[in-house]
Order: sequence, then structure tokens, then C-alpha cells
Amino acid sequence: MRTMIDPRPNLLDLSPSEITDLCVSLGAKPYRGRQVAAWIFRRGLTDLDQMTDMAKDFRQKLALAARLSRPAPLETAEDEEALKILWRLDDGQAVESVLIRERSHLTLCLSSQVGCALGCRFCRTGTLGFTRNLTPGEILGQILGLRPYLAPGEKISNLVFMGMGEPLLNRRNVMKSLAIITDPDYLAMARKHISISTVGLTPELPLLAQGPAIGLTISLSAPDDQLRDQLMPINRQYPLAGLKKALAAWPLPRGRRITIAYVLLKDVNDRPEQAAALSRFLTGLKVKINLIPFNPWPGATFAAPELSAVERFQETLAARRHTVIVRWSKGRRVSAACGQLAGQKMSSDHDA
Repeated sequence: MRTMIDPRPNLLDLSPSEITDLCVSLGAKPYRGRQVAAWIFRRGLTDLDQMTDMAKDFRQKLALAARLSRPAPLETAEDEEALKILWRLDDGQAVESVLIRERSHLTLCLSSQVGCALGCRFCRTGTLGFTRNLTPGEILGQILGLRPYLAPGEKISNLVFMGMGEPLLNRRNVMKSLAIITDPDYLAMARKHISISTVGLTPELPLLAQGPAIGLTISLSAPDDQLRDQLMPINRQYPLAGLKKALAAWPLPRGRRITIAYVLLKDVNDRPEQAAALSRFLTGLKVKINLIPFNPWPGATFAAPELSAVERFQETLAARRHTVIVRWSKGRRVSAACGQLAGQKMSSDHDA
């Protein structure tokens, strides 16, 4: 049965200036709009009646003109490394986000779409197909909704758009949410601690560069077009030569590098000669390389590489003077690791 959606605009989807315009249209002064935005984005308001510094009649007018809705937690799964949350959206769809516990900080991995249209063969989300983009409020709601799960004094210090979906296929909504995420009056997260992971949609990269100066991660996972065409079908439309040109033009702040994410698949892309080919492709680019051994998921046709293969691949790159780190994904026990998100009831993983 189709879920009925409230036709009123969701305040969480609006920018602070749009909230101000709405409040002015209801007869309020512009400063009221700024107050409402602060309640929503800084204090994490969940009910308009919580705005106790505003007149009741104004709150009633606002409630008639707009709603306040954010993703609702359906299920959680947790181990000592990660907390995965399944969020229910207003239309009944669901997405997942993951809080990753590092030694000195907390990183939140956000989703930007329900499903994904790109079909990367090693990614579980890619098997789901595409349903729709997330709204700005559904992106922000993953951050605001996580607050009750944090211990006193804890805060999210790093933010990565590496969950479900391709962020650059939802660039406008992602950038609208980023404006609030980085605004010192609202979520106030440091730009240098935010990163977007993309397969490398060549035409979208210059447009993304016009927004806040955040980190860029490219999911590469193959050193040549022939293999990347097989693993990541989008490469047939945007092959590596054009991607490299776009990366060379990416505006990097002083001391920053582009991150290259390379998922290692046993006997597919994990040989030393493929590491050497990857090095040749990256020549001339300011990058660091994250090697991610494949994280298994139900129905996957790939396997994780042998430890010896991972070490040889890393050593081959390091010998060519690349900065290269092996990222052993956290949260594998609860299907929260890189490439494992599916946006479904977590019991289905145990049944698979």
C-alpha cells in the first residue's frame, strides 16, 4: 500500500533563507526565521511546540504551513567498531548510515540515495537498483537523528558521503545539505573533515568544486578501462582518461590530496602488475591510496584477497613512492562495512 505524503513543505528540506521567507510570509519578522532555523539545525528540534521563545499563535501558523519530519530509526545493529542504523523515510523507503568508532574520533558514513543506479559489481547497494534521491532533510536527518545514540561529550567529528547511492547523481541536494552542515551558525562541521566518495562522474566534478572545499574520494578499483568497464559499468560512459583530466583540475587546498579508494578483489584486481598499472595511471596526480579488502555480503560473486596479496599490492605501490594505506573496514560483523549496505531489515542478513 502506498504511503501518503503530507503535502506541506518539510522545514528540514529548506535552507535558512527559505525558512526566513516562509516566516515572513506568515507575518513574522525576518529574525523569526533565523530563530526557527537555529532551533531545527543547531538544537535538533523535533516538535514545533518546543520553540518556547516564540508566541503560540506563530507556532500554530507555522504548523499549518509546514511540517517537521526526519528519518525515523527502525533498527540498529552494533559491535565494538560501528553502529549501523536503518532509517525509515516518510514514503516507507529505508536507508542505512553507519557511525564508525575510530581511536580518537567518530566518523559518520551517510547515504545520499535510496539504492543506486550504477551497478558496481562489488557493492551490495549496486544490486538493489535505484529508487530515488534523498532530500536535503533526509540527509541532514541522518546526522541529527544520531544524537541520541552518542554518549555524553561525544560528537561526530568526520563525515563521509560513502553510504548508499552516488552523491554526484544527487549533487544539488547534497550541496544544499552541505551548506548547513558547514555553516558555523548551524551544524558547524569543519570542511576539512568532510569527504564525498564518487565513482568519478566527470561532468559533475567541476560543479561539485564550486561548493564548499571538502575532501574528494574516487572509487577506482581497477587500473585500466577494460577491467573497470566490467566492475563499474559507468566507466563505459566516463572512461579513465577523462576522469584523470578532471582530477588534475580539481582545486586542492594546500597540503590536501585526493583519496583513491581501491577495493581489492581476490584474483581479479589484486596482482602486483595491476598495482604497477595503477601507479602509472596516477602519475602526476596528488593522491593518497586507500586499499579496501573486499567485504563479503550475501550473494556476492567475489571473495576477499589473501593477506599476502594485499601486502604485495601495498608494497608495489609504496615502492613507487605512493602514500598507501590498507583500510580494514569496521563493522563487518553487522554488515556495516564498505560495500555492504542494503537498506533493509537487518534480520534478512542472518536469513541469507
